[in-house]
Amino acid sequence: MATIEECLDALDRLAENLAGAGGELRSAAAPDRSLSCHVTDLDVTFVGHLRDGHIKEVRTVPGTPEQRAEIGLEMTGDDLVALVDGKLNFARAWASGRVKLKAGLRDVLRLRAIL
Repeated sequence: MATIEECLDALDRLAENLAGAGGELRSAAAPDRSLSCHVTDLDVTFVGHLRDGHIKEVRTVPGTPEQRAEIGLEMTGDDLVALVDGKLNFARAWASGRVKLKAGLRDVLRLRAIL
């Protein structure tokens, strides 16, 4: 089971990947959206903002936050790390229910490009 520190590290690596992205990936990450990732096995949620190709203002909240983010993810810590490492395919994980996503259709398509 991934730790909170490993999950934060995965989010940091995702932010670095977004910051260094170009072309279509960069445009997919460009919109300003609130973002949350609930890690079910740790019962914590990482909340922040996806802005200008960066994940900013990331903080850890116990449980699930009261206010829903525009893009909400839910998965285990191991799946978060595997997604960022490229070992877990986002579309397959989402289709099988390993990753739950609450977002508008346009954001879903953008997120698929990012992950």
